[in-house]
Amino acid sequence: MDRRLFTAALTAALAVPATAGAAHADGRVGEEHRGRALLAALTEALDGDRRTARILAPLVEDVGFDWEPPAARLDELDFIVAYGFGNRPPAGGGDPTKVLFEPGPVNEELADTVARIRARRDIPVYAQWEIARFLESKYRMKNVTSIEPVIAPDGTITYLSTDGVAQQVAEARKDLPGGTGTAGVVGFRDHHKRCVLTTEGRGMRAFAPRGFAMPQTYDPQSGQAWTRRRDLYLVSDMTAQWTMLQRKLIAEAYPNG
Repeated sequence: MDRRLFTAALTAALAVPATAGAAHADGRVGEEHRGRALLAALTEALDGDRRTARILAPLVEDVGFDWEPPAARLDELDFIVAYGFGNRPPAGGGDPTKVLFEPGPVNEELADTVARIRARRDIPVYAQWEIARFLESKYRMKNVTSIEPVIAPDGTITYLSTDGVAQQVAEARKDLPGGTGTAGVVGFRDHHKRCVLTTEGRGMRAFAPRGFAMPQTYDPQSGQAWTRRRDLYLVSDMTAQWTMLQRKLIAEAYPNG
């Protein structure tokens, strides 16, 4: 597959025809056009292998073009899960493997978002520690479970991944009488969809809280290089989505290994 040919075919296929006019103001029409465009571009790039292109096209569309997670009303949610995004290097310096990073401004915005939701519906909150720090210091919020990093006996700090946080929340709620319940997920705008998918992957029903915008301003001073710029982060997030999807598809295709 010639990448230059594929790129050219995809760009041409995704161009909205001028004759389409106002019809493409309807999102559904635009999505249908995009789906056909992706199928056509992939078919051409894969030497006419339309069968494989039909399998891949919706996957490419989902990972590359769909960044909105499903949403639910607040009265449908049983608890909030808030995932951190980025941080700041330790203010006082020191060994970064043993000195906790600062939460940073993005996580403060995420805490503000949690507070707005809690003001409308008083349900338990499970927040990654960077967010929990602000919920405690800025809002004096009760009924908050902080998901902390793992600290080894020698003081070495291991920060949890998105999946690691979801695993901790699932563990904390697994023995509740009504089951784990339905999560309202809070996360940085470009991280939000994957936060919902990851929460679902740990056996919890999960949705974005309807009517609440997520923070979307990147912090160029973040201690995590991939969270400083949108282009760099989106590549990282799509890589993670593809990895999740790969594991899921292989497990479905070959459940017995």
